[in-house]
Amino acid sequence: MRETVKELWPELDWIKDKNLREKTTGVWELALKKSVLSAGDLKLIPFTLLCDPELKVSFMDHKKCVVHIARESGLKMNAFFSDQLPVNMDVLISGAILCDVGKLLEYVFDENGKVVQGAYGKYLRHPFSGVSLAEQCGLPPEVCHIIASHAGEGDLVKRSTEAYIVHHADFMTFLPFKDRLQI
Repeated sequence: MRETVKELWPELDWIKDKNLREKTTGVWELALKKSVLSAGDLKLIPFTLLCDPELKVSFMDHKKCVVHIARESGLKMNAFFSDQLPVNMDVLISGAILCDVGKLLEYVFDENGKVVQGAYGKYLRHPFSGVSLAEQCGLPPEVCHIIASHAGEGDLVKRSTEAYIVHHADFMTFLPFKDRLQI
C-alpha cells in the first residue's frame, strides 16, 4: 500500500520532516484501506459531485493542482513576507495533500457504478472524516486544522496562514468550474 501512495503522491517528497512525511503517507494508506475506492479510481472519478456530471477533471487532477498551487504560494509568501508572515512549508504541503482525503470515506459507488455521496458522507463531510483519519495517524494539530478548515466548514474559525493558502488553492480550482462568468 505504501508504494501505491507514493505513486499517487510523489509530492510527499517535498515534506522535509521525515516523521511528518511518513504520517501523511499513513493517512492515505488508512483512507485507501477503509474506502471502497481504489487508487486507480481516484484518477477517474470526478473531483466534486457539485458540478456538471460531464466534467472530466478527476479527483487526482484537482488534488495535485491544489498541492502545487499551495506550494508555489507558500514559497512566494516566504520570499516576500518570511520575517512577518512565515509559512511552514512542511505543514502546508502535508495539509494540502490531506485536505480531501476524507472524500475516500464520503464517496461510494451507486448501483450503476457512479460515484455518489454515501450515508457516511451525508453525516460527516470530508473535513471531519479527514481530521479523524489524520488524528488516528498522529498528525499534528497544525495539519488537522488545515484539513478541518479548508472547506466551507472552516468559515467560522480563524485560519492559520497555511490553512488560508490551502483554502484558497482549493477554491480557486473549484469555483470556476462551478460558478463563473461566461460571456
